[in-house]
Amino acid sequence: MTTARAFRPLTDAEEARIQEGIRRDPDNPEWTKEDFANAKPFAEVFPELAASIERERRGTSVRLDPDIVEKFRRTGEGWEARVNEVLRKAEIEEPADGTR
Repeated sequence: MTTARAFRPLTDAEEARIQEGIRRDPDNPEWTKEDFANAKPFAEVFPELAASIERERRGTSVRLDPDIVEKFRRTGEGWEARVNEVLRKAEIEEPADGTR
């Protein structure tokens, strides 16, 4: 869960430095109200790339019995890594027909 942070206001000198950087970069101008009004979400403009990023970020889903999950959760922070460690140590045989 993300929590909001309180940020201190910029000083006049900081704001001036930022505005100078914007002024010096013609390839990346400050957005106008019209720019914001015309903007589209990343996932709408690049749906395949957004889906790829989400899949990579999410990782793999595995269904485990609730009692197994609870036992690992009770071991504290990092329990998911311990599940991974146990599965990695398990001897897993490849199917004879090559399917998975």
